[in-house]
Amino acid sequence: MAFLNYQLLLPIVFYFLVPGLERAMSTSHSVVRSIESRADEALAYSKAHKMNTSYCILIDMGIPSGKNRLFVYDFKKKKTIIKGLCAHGSGGGSTAFKVFFSNKVKSNCTSLGKYKIGKRAYSNWGIHAHYKMHGLDSTNSNAYKRIIVLHSYSPVPEHEIHPYGLHGVSMGCPVIADINMLEIDALIKSGEKDMLLWIYD
Repeated sequence: MAFLNYQLLLPIVFYFLVPGLERAMSTSHSVVRSIESRADEALAYSKAHKMNTSYCILIDMGIPSGKNRLFVYDFKKKKTIIKGLCAHGSGGGSTAFKVFFSNKVKSNCTSLGKYKIGKRAYSNWGIHAHYKMHGLDSTNSNAYKRIIVLHSYSPVPEHEIHPYGLHGVSMGCPVIADINMLEIDALIKSGEKDMLLWIYD
């Protein structure tokens, strides 16, 4: 399975000095510019592939796990309307502060790339609902086979915890806070077309 079937193990760990800390402390202005740039590309992609042109979900794995790195972007308002924490996969030697990416089955890693958010189904975790994820790139083509889904997990905090980090709550799925999942769930259910979710670094 792509998500843990056991209790949360040390979900919040101390943030110590690691290489790349300067990047991790990047200003909010640069994050906003990055989101806007990605959103422009996401909108063009969504139009070309006849996907939802109202919203998209952007996940920036270059941002520390204790900071908000999940962003729901409103194409019409041209701004982020939802933001929150997002756990990355625990496989491949990943830690709370370093992410290893892989598309391999059983790697327990996060896969970079664009995804189509698919059907809604029951989840044992969080708000008890998850969404299937279909990889659209060569870097995430095994997502459905790996049972990668968007879901929440109640121990994930609702607010930033930096300089602490999240780890051990995902086997490859983007795992978010319940409050964010409730908001995203409502948006997805209100749309007539599949929504784009893009994980990048």
